[in-house]
Amino acid sequence: MSVPPDNKEALEVIEAARETKWERPSFGLQLFLGRWKPNLIFPYVTQSDEDRAAGDRFLAQLEEFLKKNVDPDAIDRTKEFPKSVIQGLANLGCFGMKIPKEYGGLGLSQVNYNRAVALIGSHCGSTAVWISAHQSIGVPQPLKLFGTPEQKKTYLPRLARGEISAFALTEPDVGSDPARMATTAEPVDGGSHYVINGEKLWCTNGPVADLLVVMARTPDRTIGGKRRKQITAFIVEGKTPGIETTHRCDFMGLKGIQNGLTKFTNVKVPRENIIWGLGRGLKLALVTLNTGRLTLPAGCVGGAKRCLQIARTWANEREQWGQAIGKHEAISSKLAWMTSHLFAMEAVTWLTSGWADKGEVDIRIEAAMAKLFCSEVAWKIADETVQIRGGRGYETADSLRARGETPAPAERILRELRINRIIEGTSEVMHLFLAREVLDPHLQLAFPMLQKDKTTQQKIQAGLQAGGFYALWYPGLYLAGAAPSPQGLPKKLKKHVTYIEESSRRLARALFHRMAWYQQALEKRQLVLFRLVDIGTDLFVMAATCSRAQMLLAQGQDNAADLADLFCRYARQRIEQSFASLENSTDHKSRKASEALLEGHYAWLEEGIVHS
Repeated sequence: MSVPPDNKEALEVIEAARETKWERPSFGLQLFLGRWKPNLIFPYVTQSDEDRAAGDRFLAQLEEFLKKNVDPDAIDRTKEFPKSVIQGLANLGCFGMKIPKEYGGLGLSQVNYNRAVALIGSHCGSTAVWISAHQSIGVPQPLKLFGTPEQKKTYLPRLARGEISAFALTEPDVGSDPARMATTAEPVDGGSHYVINGEKLWCTNGPVADLLVVMARTPDRTIGGKRRKQITAFIVEGKTPGIETTHRCDFMGLKGIQNGLTKFTNVKVPRENIIWGLGRGLKLALVTLNTGRLTLPAGCVGGAKRCLQIARTWANEREQWGQAIGKHEAISSKLAWMTSHLFAMEAVTWLTSGWADKGEVDIRIEAAMAKLFCSEVAWKIADETVQIRGGRGYETADSLRARGETPAPAERILRELRINRIIEGTSEVMHLFLAREVLDPHLQLAFPMLQKDKTTQQKIQAGLQAGGFYALWYPGLYLAGAAPSPQGLPKKLKKHVTYIEESSRRLARALFHRMAWYQQALEKRQLVLFRLVDIGTDLFVMAATCSRAQMLLAQGQDNAADLADLFCRYARQRIEQSFASLENSTDHKSRKASEALLEGHYAWLEEGIVHS
């Protein structure tokens, strides 16, 4: 099956920006290959006592400041973020949490940084976004990874002191397709400067940013005899002439953030402000997001914890039919699901954060799975919290306060957490990203056989290599694994670890069979790919949850295994349903119904409404 020209160009741009090598081990990648690698995930990665103590000291100061100075309901109501709060956060060092101490920052580890984001997120989503947009994807992160010594020396101290940064990538008509990027950066003055023209949408912190990372198309280059689009990252001063915020966006939640439509008109930038080099902007963005995504699960953990606190309190206080509503099965089942899944959220969040600090594991797959899982679960926890509180869950905190009730902000948290399924890659994009990454080992084997510039001899050699791999790998997917269960694991969790190992081989077989059946058309069978990714994600989270439970048991948290066991039971139900759907789905009928809808055949369903 041929790929449409527009899609082919987009795929080529994305492929050119991908990290193509696996130089460090990846637990998630091995899981999709049917290889259970317990040594990568057991024992659970933990902070050093020194790092933990440093985080505790900072979090104590931060919590005190948030309680005294940040009124999240007022921020939500007025849509304004007090300058005194920004200055106070800057004085604490919150805008330099991830910036090394040598540049004036706090130099916090990824774990401590994410602990801070979780704490802030439990109190005020808008505040969490101000901080995380600045550091997780704003100027500090790409500068740390790819900046020159001169760039770091020039900009990092300013950012650590509290100057605000933003990341300008998305455009009004582009979405997730970088091949269609319209913002341009043309060289002038013999190449010593570039002039940027274009528009960027949903640029968080953009309207107030002192510094921005701006992605723009620089002139195409000929590579391997073919013209290739070049996307380059620039550091741009926020006060440069020609930068204008033409609209501040207003959203469902996060009312206090600064986010808008930013226009660049003949914005002149020196060549020295290019980060990492010409044409490397998109790759910079993708690499930055691998670590930047870890912040989002942490924020989700904070919001979900606050929801659980609200739900537990209300379920104990509110009585119906002679007993607390938490005693009724309809509510108790919700509480059990919320509790076990919050435990799982913590397990993947602190595991991936710890891996990022250690630097010994390739986390591109695991970070994406953590983002996907935590954003979906946090939304459901928030939704169930509103449901448990009933009318009081739907009522604003201000209204509850005005009539003398506890101002539990369930509806605000619901609105704030909803964005996490969209930003930094929608859940749908995360599924596709993960599908591409887990298919990579297979594609690397097959790709040489499909390349036109390869000789017949080279293609034969590639075919023999692929045949040799599959001759050994595929039969092994039907053999019982030899890896022993991690020592110290409770009996109730050992059965789940065995299930993970067996299901990993089952997943690898299912993936391989779909590749063989659909071949190039597999990329269009998104629902099939989504189910495979969901299975792998749940298996990864199960493993992380069992590992964290083992660690907590050793520390005296006796009931951790009960929560891990319950989560694994829920996850296994989902996994079995996804496997069953691979064999017996309604995908074909749903596609037909969607086509009929788009062609207007179901227009009669839209009768009886006020048409705008």
